[in-house]
Amino acid sequence: MNNFDSSMITEVGEFGSKLWCEACGILGAKMLQAADIPSDLRWGFTELYLDPHPRLISEAWPVSGYYFMVDNGVVSGGAGVPEHCLTLQGFHVKASWAFICNQSRSKYGLTGQKQRSLEEETLKRQIEEHLGSSINVVNVMNSVWPKSIIAALSGDNPESKTTGLHNIAASLQSPTPEFSELPCTELGVPIFNKMTEMQKQQFLQLCRI
Repeated sequence: MNNFDSSMITEVGEFGSKLWCEACGILGAKMLQAADIPSDLRWGFTELYLDPHPRLISEAWPVSGYYFMVDNGVVSGGAGVPEHCLTLQGFHVKASWAFICNQSRSKYGLTGQKQRSLEEETLKRQIEEHLGSSINVVNVMNSVWPKSIIAALSGDNPESKTTGLHNIAASLQSPTPEFSELPCTELGVPIFNKMTEMQKQQFLQLCRI
C-alpha cells in the first residue's frame, strides 16, 4: 500500500471543474506509478459527470470528468474521459454531477463510505417518492479491482480520513455555492425531505431531473 496523504493538499477547484478533474487524474496516475503494478496489467478508471453546472464547462472543456490508467506498464491520467481508457477493464462510472457533488468533498474511511452510500440511497428514494417515478443518477458501467490497484489507491488504514484516492480528491475540491443553504447530513448528502419546496425545485433542476 502507499501512504499518499491529503493533509498537505490544497483546494484547486469545484467538483467537476477542469482544474479539479486534472488534479485528480494526475494524482491518481502518480499513485499507480508509486505502486508495484504488474507490467502486463491493463486497467482504467473514469468518472464522467452528467449535467455539470454550466460555469464548469465551455466549448474548450465540454465534458466534465477525469481518468487514469495503466496500459502494459504505461501510466497516464488527467482531465477528460478518453475513449481508449473506456475500452480497458476497470472502474467506469457516469454520475449526476449535482447528486454526488457536495458529499464528494467530505473525507472518510470505509465506515464513512458505507454511510454515504446509505444516505445517497435515502436521497434517491425520497426524490423518487416526490416525483412518483424512478430516477437513474449513478451508472457503474464496469467495476474490476485487481489487488494491486486496490493497494495502490488505498492507504494503510482503511478508516483513515486523510489517505486514499477519495480523500485526496476531496481535499482538492472547493465548495460549490449551490449547496451552501441546503439541509445536508454530516457527510454532506442533501436531505431532500428537509428542503423547502423552492429548494426541492432548485435541487431537481441542478440534477436535471
